[in-house]
Amino acid sequence: MHDMEIEARHTAAAAAGGRDKRAVVRAMFERIAPRYDLLNHLLSFGLDRWWRRRALRALDWTRVPDGDYLDLCAGTLDVAAQLARQRGFRGFVVGADFAAPMLAAGAGKAPAGSVSPVAADAQQLPLRDGSMAGAIVAFGIRNVASLEAALSEAHRVLARGAPLVILEFTTPRRWLVRAAYHLYFHRVVPIVGGAISGHPPAYRYLPESVAHFPPERELAARMRAAGFADVRWTSLTFGVVAVHSGRRA
Repeated sequence: MHDMEIEARHTAAAAAGGRDKRAVVRAMFERIAPRYDLLNHLLSFGLDRWWRRRALRALDWTRVPDGDYLDLCAGTLDVAAQLARQRGFRGFVVGADFAAPMLAAGAGKAPAGSVSPVAADAQQLPLRDGSMAGAIVAFGIRNVASLEAALSEAHRVLARGAPLVILEFTTPRRWLVRAAYHLYFHRVVPIVGGAISGHPPAYRYLPESVAHFPPERELAARMRAAGFADVRWTSLTFGVVAVHSGRRA
């Protein structure tokens, strides 16, 4: 069996939540880091920028404009940089991700001194209890080995009343939109993403990981189980993505 075939099997198992998910996903993102931003914008037709702006609005950072915020599963620091550049924002952003090359690829995006990239797992953050004024995770929560552990850790580091915002892909409910979505996500994305990134398994992992991720109502229930209150969600772009929000009780 070729190395690529073996890697594809490991990636498929990781998407389903296999026991090696953490190591497989980290290695995958380390490999695709150089083309990650390009493919995000290309494959989403530029909508990823608008989705992130909507998620940042839900973060309600104007409540504590000079606070410390967490960009969880920060990747190439797009969200951290967008938050740091908001007019009136006077705080600081910790961008945490377990794939250091992804963080390195985002160097220089944010104003100097406003963002600190930290190589750390979402399930074990090097942050004090109750130290963050808010946390946001964009297209990263489905990549953690344990959703429950990541939600619990986010709850731990947030101050009382502080918000957690999750921006993630979902599966559209309307059958026509869902059919087009599956065609694009399962056929076009793996071909284009694999060709440009040079790593086809990573862009087969994307639709597979979304398929295994909890739907909106279940994710909201898991947030409540982790201790978050006032949990709600909004679907965007015909149900392709959803923004969940809740506050530490």
